[in-house]
Amino acid sequence: MVVLAATPYRLFDLDRFLVPKELVLHAAALALALLGLRRAKAFEFSRIDLQLALYLALSFTSALFAADHWLSTRALAVTLSGAGVFWASRAAAGAGARRTIVAAAAAAAVISAAAALAQAYGFTSDLFSLHRVPGGTFGNRNFMAHLVVICSPALVLVAIKARRSFTVAACAVGLAIISDALVLSRSRAAYLGLAAGAGLLAFGLRRAHGRWNDPKLALRIKYIALSVAAGILAALTLPNTLEWKSDSPYLDTVTGVVNYQKGSGHGRLVQYGRTLRMAAAHPLLGVGPGNWAVAYPKFVENYDRSIDYHSGVTINPWPSSDWMAIISERGVPALAALLLVFLGLLRGAWRRAEEAAGVDDYMEGLALAAALVVTVIVACFDAVLLLPAPAFIAWALFGALAPASPALRYVELSPLVRRRLVQAVALAGAAAVLRSSGQVAAMALYSKAHTAAQFRHAAWLDPANPRIRARWAAPGR
Repeated sequence: MVVLAATPYRLFDLDRFLVPKELVLHAAALALALLGLRRAKAFEFSRIDLQLALYLALSFTSALFAADHWLSTRALAVTLSGAGVFWASRAAAGAGARRTIVAAAAAAAVISAAAALAQAYGFTSDLFSLHRVPGGTFGNRNFMAHLVVICSPALVLVAIKARRSFTVAACAVGLAIISDALVLSRSRAAYLGLAAGAGLLAFGLRRAHGRWNDPKLALRIKYIALSVAAGILAALTLPNTLEWKSDSPYLDTVTGVVNYQKGSGHGRLVQYGRTLRMAAAHPLLGVGPGNWAVAYPKFVENYDRSIDYHSGVTINPWPSSDWMAIISERGVPALAALLLVFLGLLRGAWRRAEEAAGVDDYMEGLALAAALVVTVIVACFDAVLLLPAPAFIAWALFGALAPASPALRYVELSPLVRRRLVQAVALAGAAAVLRSSGQVAAMALYSKAHTAAQFRHAAWLDPANPRIRARWAAPGR
């Protein structure tokens, strides 16, 4: 649902993809939290839990002091829901649902890639964007590619652990689909992340074969390699509807993947430098979640590709990096806390692989390590965990594959405390769901509005939307 959710309101070319996905994320996180808290008698906090809780606390505090609270609460809600999905996924995996969650993450990658391929090969839909194709139901080819490459280790894991030949065949088709989509996406960040993740997986699979000498494992590794090759060949040979300006677009993307002297690479370096200046001016709590776009123009002294000089605001509502967004919006301590979470998960994944007694445990540790490495690299070059679909799927995958950690703190919940906690979570979750629902309703109403009352109602439902706000403030409204 989270990868397919989109609306047909073309006047809102970014929000019409992001807001429905936020709605699915918040609704699922709320349901999971209430189901989990209903019977909870105590909380056990590992080191990773405490670090993640610290990151959430710092993000919440930063949001209190943000200049634009409408933007800060929206960004904070995505962060809180992602963390809730992580904890719920880890609890469910511990109760026996690990295989199901990993398979769902793998399926999400295939569905995302299939929608992008449908657009690339000529299928049209109001749920597809005409810009940044082939993005499918993400509206942007980079967003699609980021999620697909993060979930690719999950698909490899499902193929290796499959009990039936039908599942192996389905995984082989899925790998061909995502390979095709990744080539057509021309996403440089995804290529870099894929290179690191694939290298780690190849190294780990070679060690696994030498360690257990399992003929079934060797055969499935060959299936995986052949499927990936078939997908790449299809992307390079099958005719598509993509109108690239270059005669060799895919070769140009590969050869220019680390080009920082011109184009988007140089633009990122300029943006990163000015974003770090912003972070240096607000080192403890940043400018507030989601408020990078509010503060960034104040740090621009000359031409900047991130600024739309017709309107004077940033082209995108976030910088081209999760890490730059977090350090500038939430402060240095928040970034350190989140990086410690990733480091703890990576250390646990590698330790699990090293201590594994069988192929299944080894591959689960290896897949988590690969997914974490891919996420860290992709997030260096674009917004990833700040967006609802990757926040949902990636955190669910991390939670499902996270190894057990010793508890450092144990907190018992009395019936009164549990009831108050359920009420607080229900209130916060319902607010997030209602906000996203209101934004979807505002887009629908504005797209068909003809009277001042309709425009006023749309502005009331989503008061921070720049298009709606500009239309309502226009003379003669």
